Amino acid sequence: MRHVIKLCWAAALSLTALAPAARADDYQLSHNQRISCSRGLAPGKLNTATCKSYTYLFNTKTSEYFRCQVSLALTRDNKEVINVQTDGGCTKKPRIFETDGKYDFDVTETEPPNTNSFFGPGGYSVWAADVGAQKVRGCIIISSGLGSDISKCLDMTFQ
Repeated sequence: MRHVIKLCWAAALSLTALAPAARADDYQLSHNQRISCSRGLAPGKLNTATCKSYTYLFNTKTSEYFRCQVSLALTRDNKEVINVQTDGGCTKKPRIFETDGKYDFDVTETEPPNTNSFFGPGGYSVWAADVGAQKVRGCIIISSGLGSDISKCLDMTFQ
C-alpha cells in the first residue's frame, strides 16, 4: 500500500512539473496606458465629456498583439447626468516576429490629433525583443490617411 501511495505522489509531482509546458500562450499588458479627455462646455446647455484610454496586449510566445481601447461619454446639464455611454474592444494586429519564441515588448502611441500628426490620428511604435537571444525589432505604424496603416519594422544591429 505504501508503494501505491508513493507512486501516486510521484505521478502527481510529475504532472505538476509538466503543467507549465502544456500551458497556453502568455500575454503581457503594455506599460504605457494613456487616457485623454475632452469636454464641450456651454453655459445653460448640455455639457459632454468624452474620455478614451488604450493599451496593448502582447502574446509573448507568438509576438501577435492587440490594440485595446475603452471610451466613456458623459452628457449632463446643470442639475443631473443625462446619459453615460461606453464603448471599447481589442483589434488584432500582425506578428512582430515570424517564429514562436519568448518575447518581451513595449509600445507607445502619439497623442490625439494635433500639430504633430500629419496624416490623421498619428501612429504608434512597437519595440519587441527575443528574450532568449540578443534580438530587438522596432516598428513604426502610421495612418496613411488613405485607408490602411503603413507599418515598417527594422531589426536592430549591435555594435
